[in-house]
Amino acid sequence: MTKDALLKILDDVASGRLSTADAAGALEKLPFEELGFAKVDHHRALRRGFPEVIFAQGKSVEQIRGLLEKLWPGGEPVLVTRLSEEKASGIVKDFPDGVYDAVARTFHRGRMPEKGRGSVVILTAGTSDIPVAEEAAVTARVLGNTVETIYDVGVAGLHRLAAAREAFDRATAIVVVAGMEGALASVVSGLVRTPVIGVPTSVGYGAHFGGIAALLSMLNSCSGGVSVVNIDNGYGAAVVATLINRSGK
Repeated sequence: MTKDALLKILDDVASGRLSTADAAGALEKLPFEELGFAKVDHHRALRRGFPEVIFAQGKSVEQIRGLLEKLWPGGEPVLVTRLSEEKASGIVKDFPDGVYDAVARTFHRGRMPEKGRGSVVILTAGTSDIPVAEEAAVTARVLGNTVETIYDVGVAGLHRLAAAREAFDRATAIVVVAGMEGALASVVSGLVRTPVIGVPTSVGYGAHFGGIAALLSMLNSCSGGVSVVNIDNGYGAAVVATLINRSGK
């Protein structure tokens, strides 16, 4: 959209020719910014409630930098996921007020205002699942949630879950990150009245098939109320948890 077109919308609102609701509807359909290698969606937050996120895997440092240069000045929170340490070294120095998390492989600035009804609780079955869980935790915090993390409470020692009961009571959504056979999501769902989001991880031995075993286990959960995102998709789980946490508010 051109500057003149945007000014016309503002003028129409100021003069009463266009309602604020109609103006918001027009802005929701604004075109993207064409960069050649990408199309930057500056108005995603208006449509969806949270801004566009940069998925760094498969992108060059130059492409990531180009996207950040467009998103950084806008004042909204900025989040980059799947950013390796190697690529981060070429990015962080150009955006010094951002925060790089090597475990989560995220780079971000700022966070959205708190909007949730409760907290998002993130569990892992084992320590090896923490990188995916940390991607979910960083994303959920940037999207304006209160986040609690509880790690290494897998089915090999179910008694460890007892210490998490108070956190479950505070949770509006629970994210369960598990590899191997992925049974933890079903177990947790059988203990709570809260929606559970299962994140299968590519952690395990040979017959684990890169996370497919955990994915199928979660999809076949015998406990109702389990939704499942793709393998290693901590970001996607955090978005679902955010939408649940905001619902009804």
